[in-house]
Amino acid sequence: MQAVILAGGLGTRLQEVAPNVPKSMMLVGDKPLLEHQIILLQQNGITDIILVVNHLKEFIQVHFSNGSRWGVEISYYEEKSPLGTVGGIKAIEDSLTEDFLVLYGDVMVDMDIQRLINFHQQTHSDCTLVLHPNDHPFDSDLVELDQLNQVTEFHPKPRSNSRYYRNMVNAGMYVLSKKVLSHLERNKKADFGKDVFPVIHNKLKMMGYNTSEYLKDMGTPERLEQVNRDFVSGRIQSRNLRNKQKAIFLDRDGVLNIDTDLIKTPKELELYPFATSATRKINESGYLAIVITNQSAVARNLCTEAGLRVIHNKLDTLLGEGHAKLDALYYCPHHPHGGFPEENVAYKVDCHCRKPKPGMLLDAARDFNLDLSRCWFIGDSERDVRAGQAAGVKTIGVRTGHAMIGSAVQPDFMVEDMEDAVSFILKQE
Repeated sequence: MQAVILAGGLGTRLQEVAPNVPKSMMLVGDKPLLEHQIILLQQNGITDIILVVNHLKEFIQVHFSNGSRWGVEISYYEEKSPLGTVGGIKAIEDSLTEDFLVLYGDVMVDMDIQRLINFHQQTHSDCTLVLHPNDHPFDSDLVELDQLNQVTEFHPKPRSNSRYYRNMVNAGMYVLSKKVLSHLERNKKADFGKDVFPVIHNKLKMMGYNTSEYLKDMGTPERLEQVNRDFVSGRIQSRNLRNKQKAIFLDRDGVLNIDTDLIKTPKELELYPFATSATRKINESGYLAIVITNQSAVARNLCTEAGLRVIHNKLDTLLGEGHAKLDALYYCPHHPHGGFPEENVAYKVDCHCRKPKPGMLLDAARDFNLDLSRCWFIGDSERDVRAGQAAGVKTIGVRTGHAMIGSAVQPDFMVEDMEDAVSFILKQE
């Protein structure tokens, strides 16, 4: 697979840090950002690289030459005038022979690219966007996905306050087929995220790849400083999904939010006062925050899966307002027993996912390469404990929600609430 790196940005906001240095050549640790990207590509078997350059191009060309020093082949395309993120790609379309990877030259990234490519190929995608939740969704452009991770809508900022949105942000990395090129205009300045993807998502198969790995725009002095701190601390490297990860699993009702029994509408969802700060502590640690929840309201026909997604969009929105995020949310809409009024028989199945079965935890372990022996499950019921035990994770019960009342099994530890549970886990580290 080929890779195209868009490295022609002016980097105006970074000139106070290093005047007359292109932003893709700003140092992260002891290497330019662009060098980190090229090394990452080579490590993932991608050695045919095209650099789209413009501002201070000589700086880049002298440093990298033909790329042989890094075991890659680098060619260059010079934009005579800046054409956004699209123009350079259209100009080199005759040099693109297959599906290709696009990276922005001002995004620090460390991820398992082969895992991304496998997703792109297995889903037969024409256009795959790397996405992730962030801690400031309220001022980010958001992407909507369906239950199969196909892109259905784009929500640029500013947005209406009359609805809730999933916290899923374009991370600035794509796998594109040549089908996309026919939708680009030559010599026209345009941006993939704002001008192209919102127009073509219903014309081509566009998939969203959600990852917890490190992708961060470092286009301001503050962000560059943060990226360097993360690099020195090892946070960037540790997030690569080639490495085993650890997670704190969270039940939803009774742990994050007040359990009012079968929540059917967004209006019924009310977070505990401590939920946002506790989730933010997980985000700041080395753990992923992953919700595991039974939602039989769907099987009982009290709401649809589409309606459930709106409820979870509200959960994302409320957490995001406090600069917190969930890395993933897994839900089971099934219920094995019949006899409920107006039940939806399509969901009356004995599934692999409904707790106390460990199916959702095992799915998360596969998706995020988790070491389950280093993971925890915070829950309020016997189902949570049994699911955690079956998956081989440590369990913590809380005295909110069902408070483990009537449980025939005991968690490994018992605390007051989610906030105490997270603090307890982090102290063990």
